[in-house]
Amino acid sequence: MTYGGSVPPQIPHAGPRTGPTLRVGGWVPRAVGAVVAGLLLWLAFPEHDLWWLAPVAVALLAAVTLDVGGRRGFALGMLAGWAFFVPVLSWSGVYVGKLPWFALATLQALYVALMCAVVGFVGRCLRPRWGDSTYAVVPLAWVVQELARGTTPFGGFPWARLAFSQADSPLANVAQWLGAPGVTFAVAVVGTALLAGVASARRHPRTAGVALAGGAAVLVLSGLATPQVTGRQVTVGLVQGNVPRAGLDFNAERRAVLDNHVRGTELIGERLATDPPENLPAPLSLVVWPENSSDIDPIRNADAAAQVQRAVTAVGVPVIVGAVLQEPDPDLSNASLLYRPGGAEPERYVKNHPVPFAEYIPYRSFFRTFSDKVDLVTRDFVSGEGLGAFRIDATSGAYWALPTICFEVAYDGLMRDSVTQPGKEAGLILVQTNNATFGYTAESEQQFAISRIRAIEHGRSVAHVSTVGVSGFVAPDGSVTGKTGLFTAEQPVAPVTIRTERTLSDRLGVWPEWVAVAALVLLVGGAGVARRGVRVGRPDPERPTKDHVD
Repeated sequence: MTYGGSVPPQIPHAGPRTGPTLRVGGWVPRAVGAVVAGLLLWLAFPEHDLWWLAPVAVALLAAVTLDVGGRRGFALGMLAGWAFFVPVLSWSGVYVGKLPWFALATLQALYVALMCAVVGFVGRCLRPRWGDSTYAVVPLAWVVQELARGTTPFGGFPWARLAFSQADSPLANVAQWLGAPGVTFAVAVVGTALLAGVASARRHPRTAGVALAGGAAVLVLSGLATPQVTGRQVTVGLVQGNVPRAGLDFNAERRAVLDNHVRGTELIGERLATDPPENLPAPLSLVVWPENSSDIDPIRNADAAAQVQRAVTAVGVPVIVGAVLQEPDPDLSNASLLYRPGGAEPERYVKNHPVPFAEYIPYRSFFRTFSDKVDLVTRDFVSGEGLGAFRIDATSGAYWALPTICFEVAYDGLMRDSVTQPGKEAGLILVQTNNATFGYTAESEQQFAISRIRAIEHGRSVAHVSTVGVSGFVAPDGSVTGKTGLFTAEQPVAPVTIRTERTLSDRLGVWPEWVAVAALVLLVGGAGVARRGVRVGRPDPERPTKDHVD
């Protein structure tokens, strides 16, 4: 065809696509791939525990989103996010209904959608120029996405992070150097290496071999880096008292729950007096009860206080109680109380990070317009002031025990700040939780997996105790002893290793995450410059051309 008798000038292409490219096809195959990626990621988490599917999910999601541009990346990420978060967070709707469950899953999926939008935008704009280097956007985007999701809104919800699927993986050992964000980065690196290997297998087998060997090397070297577990040992007991019934009314018989934990403590005392286990290296130094083990305020209720003191007398060592305090009026406090023999006033730690929409309702009148379920929380819990640490005496010397209440174990900054308190560096991390409201779901196992990652990350033993299970002890290398079942009354007693040396992760703090943020900002900025710098007559790399239609 001619225009005005002349041949139009040729429009130059934005540049050849260099390096391996996995051709996925049109929109429908990509959408199916995104959903499958989300489902595979769900299977990587407890209760399925197929940790090796996490890198596969990362690879598949990158394959369907890299190069598609920001808008399509967002849509595909939303599909993947729904496919992942709806099943992995199914426990959140067991007793409060489908609407809160789906709302939470949708909010979390939005972060995955934004991550995939960034991956798609950077890949579309930079891959024609930078080639394989643009693969770096994938692990960086995963780290930044989880940072954002774990801090916003209302303090964030850092559940179901890539790192927390890896408690049984060799990659869990990365936590001792770079924390949970580093484990996420390592999972995404292995997934990206898998993608690069598969994408280049046919045309560039040597490149494929290098990529796959690199991913395998990350796995092998991580597995060889076993954390240190040496240190003096003390003996600790846990009381999983059980509750009369599962669900939101688990504590309808509050006195029964308290009595269960008193009786469990007495059983520990009786067992140690008559038939002590042979593996205990030292006398009992501490007994720990879970969150909500006394919803009768023992500060204000003399009868409840007497019951707790009865338990302390039975074992002759301090007992840490999870209690709901009727203060400050009209609100409540979720507290960890340390009772020592002798009847003195208990020391306390009040939960720093109450869970929004579970322990308090932000903007209650606004959210009531969407669901009256907000009024299931009749009184708000308030945030405590200051970090917690209890000094515990033992025959081998005193140590500091760090109380952590329920979901607080998922927050990187809070855990790191608590463990590294000057002069009070924790020798033992305590996780006191109540899983009765989630029934026979995967929530308890998911939380226990987080405790295992924290043990490696901070080089500390963890005593994890729940009202209904699962409970158990985690060594500084993530290994487990004394693990209990769900909805049983059990009292595991075991030796735990006391360590106070800081890991590299604790020394680096938040810096690895901020390096990832800076690197991702540079990549996005470079993609933006590349897009704006397209010469006149050259197609916009953010828009598909006839040569590249999704």
